[in-house]
Formats: sequence, C-alpha cells, structure tokens
Amino acid sequence: MIKENQRILNVILVFIDVLVISISLVCSLWLRFKTTLFGPIGGHLGFYSYALFLLLAIIPVYLILYFAFGLYKPRRTYKNIFSEATKLIKVNILAFITLVSILFIIHQPDFSRIMLFLLAIIATFFGIIERFIIRSILKNLRVHHRNLKHILIVGDNDLAFSFARKIRNNSYLGFVISGFLGRADHVGAEIEGSQIIGAFEDLDYILETNSYDRVVLAIPLKYYYKINELVESCEKVGIKAEIIPDYIRYFPAQPSIDMIEDIPIINIRYVPLDDDFNKFLKFMSDYVISIIAIIITSPIMIITAVAIKLTSPGPVIFKQERMGHNGKIFMMYKFRSMKVQDPSEEKSEWTTRDDPRKTKVGDIIRKTSIDELPQFFNVLKGEMSVVGPRPERPYFVEQFKETIPKYMVKHQVKPGLTGWAQIHGCRGDTSIKKRIEYDIEYVENWHMGLDLAIMIKTALKKNPNAY
Repeated sequence: MIKENQRILNVILVFIDVLVISISLVCSLWLRFKTTLFGPIGGHLGFYSYALFLLLAIIPVYLILYFAFGLYKPRRTYKNIFSEATKLIKVNILAFITLVSILFIIHQPDFSRIMLFLLAIIATFFGIIERFIIRSILKNLRVHHRNLKHILIVGDNDLAFSFARKIRNNSYLGFVISGFLGRADHVGAEIEGSQIIGAFEDLDYILETNSYDRVVLAIPLKYYYKINELVESCEKVGIKAEIIPDYIRYFPAQPSIDMIEDIPIINIRYVPLDDDFNKFLKFMSDYVISIIAIIITSPIMIITAVAIKLTSPGPVIFKQERMGHNGKIFMMYKFRSMKVQDPSEEKSEWTTRDDPRKTKVGDIIRKTSIDELPQFFNVLKGEMSVVGPRPERPYFVEQFKETIPKYMVKHQVKPGLTGWAQIHGCRGDTSIKKRIEYDIEYVENWHMGLDLAIMIKTALKKNPNAY
C-alpha cells in the first residue's frame, strides 16, 4: 500500500514538474522575444518549433536528470529545502549543457541559446518553490496523522528508546512506533508512548499477524549474533530489515558510506564541503562577495589606514600566523589595533577587554570589527572563506587539540571572517568547548542558505564579546 502511494505521488510529481518546466519555457520565451532585456529580438523560430523541442528534448532531458539525481525518491527526513535546491541547480546546469549539445548535433543555429539559459534559471527558481510547497504540504499531512508509516522496533535498550523518542518528537517525519520487541521479562511495559508487545523470539508470529512498513533492529552489540536470524524473519514476510548499529554511540557526527568494490565503509563524519559542486558554489560566492565587500568598504579601509598611521608608529596592516584548512599555516591580515610588540609575546597572549596594548583607534576598530576588513584579501587569495570557523594561532591550536575533544575537526573547511559560533556570541574570552561545538555543527551541516543567514545576522547583530 505504501509503495503504491509512493508511485501515485511520483506520478503527481512528474506531472507537476512537466507543468513547471513548460511554464518556465513560456516565461523564457516571453523574456527573450517579447522584451529587449537580453539584446535585440531580430528574427527567430516560431512558437511551434520551441513547443516541439519542449516535447521531444527538454522534458525528456529534465525528467531523466530528475530521476538520476534522486528527486523522486521519498524524502521524509529532509529538514530543509536546501539539499533539494542544490540538486535542482545541478540538474539545470546539466540540462542546459545537454540541450545546447543536442542543438549542436542536429545543427540548429537559429534556436536561441539565451532562451535556454533563461530556462535554466527560471526552471531552477520555480522548481525550488514547487518542491518547497510540496514538501510543506506533505509535512503538514504527516503532522496531522495522514500518510503515516508504521514501525516495529526490535530492541528494548537505550538505543531503541532514543530512536523512538526522535520519532515521537519529530511528527513531520510521518512515522508511528507501533511497538517494541524485547526481553521476555519486559513484555507489557510501556516506553516512549509505545508498548513492548512481545519477546525477540516472537518476531515471526508478530510479523505474520500484523502489518508494518518498517522493522528497525536496535539491539545491543552483544546480541549481534541474532541479527541474521532477525533479518531472515523479516525477509520471510517481505519486509526489509533496517539496522541501527549499536556502535553509533562512537560516531561523533552524521556518518556517510563509501563503497570499495562490494564492501561498505562508514565515514564517521559527513562534510558537505567535500563535495566538488558544493566546494565550487562556496568558492564562487566567496570570490564575488569579497570583491563586492572590498569595493564597498574601501573608503572605510582608507580612512582607517590613515588614522592608524597618524596615531601610532608601526605598520598599518598586522600579519599573524593562523592555522587554516587541513592544518595549513597562513598569514592572516588585520588592521593593526595594538602597539607594536615582540613577536614571541604576541603569539602566546590573548586579547582582554581592557587590554593596555590597544591603541585609541584600535579600541574603536576592534569594537566595530573594522580591523577584520583586510581579511577579504585573505578570501581572495583562497586562504579563508567569508563564513567558516574562526582561525586560531598555531600556539593555541597545539594546546587545544590535546584538551578540547574534536578541536581539529574545524580545520576540515576553510576558516572564515565570521561563523556559526560568532553569531551565537562565541567570540573573545568565551568557552572554547562551546565554540567548537558550534564550529562542528557548521562543518557537518553546511549549505548556502546557512552561509547567507550567518552573513545577515553578522551584519545586523552587535557582538558584546568583540574587543
């Protein structure tokens, strides 16, 4: 029944996608041939030619790519639209390249390539809106107890109860815990709103007399010798068993799986910026934003440089070693806000709120974060990002990596001018442990929307710990 519902949903999605692509084509044709926004109109093919190309090439190419990128797979566990949005961007880039290649092969020089480029942009925009609306409707249905999937949990330990608690606290997932199987002396007990309805050895009978959509095995490591038997019981009635590994407690992050031949290897940390496409998006956004920021803030930087030169002897720009991506050392730039000091003292001292080393101009530019503006040049050099974990001096890194768990995880991405920890007030003399928790959360959950939110909050929010 559930599979049938999924097929019906996919048919509806395909129909809506075809409609959205067709509307996007009409909008692209109007923008290209009914306005002069993209150059002179001139002579062009008729609407019939574009409609024919839509049916014979555009729609098939888009649908093939949608299926290839998994956009028709059930996605109950999506917390936001950004993962689908990234896939839609990739689909439209590939669709544009594919369609232009088809036109080259069939030698059709009169077909507007500009219109196809507009189609890619508009189809991306409309596609993201469409998917957001559909996911919102489905989430709303599940919250109101529609389109539910029933789960049987095999296990009566903390792992099983923790999983059940997650399901109960996230009703948008559309799952219902229909019961637990556990040890014989626990049968009848009620935990997390569901009852232990039988013992492990009752699995065959329970599956034959009840209907479940999923069976989740959450048993302690010492009982793993039973897994083969439990899996066979599930497969006997045509249900796929799913396993929550007991050693998940040792995973410091969301795991991902690679395959070497037919052997799965679990990566204990998922880093979205390891993906080449995500890396490219991040690089392009950093490059464009840093150039725009340098142009906009250049008057402020010139005035600051003059003020520093007139009020304090020494260089305008302060350079300091910091540890960056993959532990690489680089020189980070700042406007000098302190008196010139001995490098050996500078590398091992923190800045304090009423630090006597600060100059009068330095006190102002530190409170307003103007001293950080030269780091946009670090971004242009590829040493930093606009958003990311703040880089630390190697002297302190050597100390923290021995005393702060998972401290070095932050170096799996480029450091940034601002970050997830900074907008939560973790700057200056604040908890390093808390700062690292936010940094790891950013590393593992990066998406462009998160970067945008951090930049906006950085611009709007004054940090009381900036000194």
